[in-house]
Amino acid sequence: MPMPPHPPPAAALPLAGVTVVALEQAVAAPFATRQLADLGARVVKVERPGDGDFARAYDGVVHGQSSHFVWLNRGKESIALDLKDGREGGDREVLDRLLARADVFVQNLAPGAAERLGLGAEELTARHPRLIACGISGYGTTGPYRDKKAYDLLVQCETGLPSITGGPEGPAKAGIAVADIAAGMYAFTGVLTALYERELTGQGGRFEVSMLEALGEWMGFPYYWAQYGGVPPVRSGARHATIAPYGPFPAGDGGQVFLAVQNQREWGVLCRDVLARPELEHDPRYAANPDRLAHRDELDAEIAAAFSDATADEVLAKLDRAGIANAMLRDMAGFAGHPQLAARDRWREVDSPGGPLRALLPPVTVPGREPAMGPIPSVDQHGAAIRAELGL
Repeated sequence: MPMPPHPPPAAALPLAGVTVVALEQAVAAPFATRQLADLGARVVKVERPGDGDFARAYDGVVHGQSSHFVWLNRGKESIALDLKDGREGGDREVLDRLLARADVFVQNLAPGAAERLGLGAEELTARHPRLIACGISGYGTTGPYRDKKAYDLLVQCETGLPSITGGPEGPAKAGIAVADIAAGMYAFTGVLTALYERELTGQGGRFEVSMLEALGEWMGFPYYWAQYGGVPPVRSGARHATIAPYGPFPAGDGGQVFLAVQNQREWGVLCRDVLARPELEHDPRYAANPDRLAHRDELDAEIAAAFSDATADEVLAKLDRAGIANAMLRDMAGFAGHPQLAARDRWREVDSPGGPLRALLPPVTVPGREPAMGPIPSVDQHGAAIRAELGL
């Protein structure tokens, strides 16, 4: 059943009137600018002539379109430009005229590429004092890694994330592009901060975000654990590395139930009211969290045995009644049909060249405000209109 479009008036959105020019590709910068578009900004996406953003070709599973691309590029205008075309009235002049009218410029080109094109942040902000210029890179613009190519999994490795992810048998990457997403989130908040600062000072400015430093910020807990505890957190699969019981347990029907005990009071409640094994509460093997960690395999077996004659739904209901935090391990179909998202009306319909798509609302909910969530563009879909608007 198609979702209601819920079209918002553009003027009701906080970034209405803000123009963003994005020389972007892949994930990090498109994620940042898509969020700006959802808030009402006009985002002009500059793509390569022909194939456009190379993320368009990652796959074709979404009505012939890439799953990454449709996720990251709704609500944008696309123009294809050959930035080496320096003729009068040529593509480079189109970009220069766009930048003269823009409030924000975002780029995540290969190291040094923007500077070679005369689009470095320092040069642009000198030419356009009210412009906010954001550069996203793998490792930053200084230091020995500044010219090193960076992709999400490689940056995950440089931060040590796979070393603490996975199970005892070996490391594993995160299942989503966390380095790209982290960088995109900090670029997004950086742009918002710079826009606010410009309101106060009248001046634009420049800032950079590196994937290494963005994901490094998210590695704070394991860093402190290892730096001051002397050993890194163990790879514990789907179980919490330092708290027990906290992780997956099989129910009698094969469903996987996750539960989390955070303190001694909850541990007692779990033993008495859920497991019906009150003697476990003061068993020396499980008396405190360090004891439970040391005997985790034995404890997990006790809990699995208690759940073996119940369905996953029955176990979840019992945990809810006892006030023990819990969750069902869902697959992607389970997420898409999540009853909480349906009850909160979180799905919308977004148009695309391949047809309408189901899309999740952005997570920041403001009463009475609907994000823009415009259509996904084809390559150069808006090129002629933008050129005409610029007098070219």
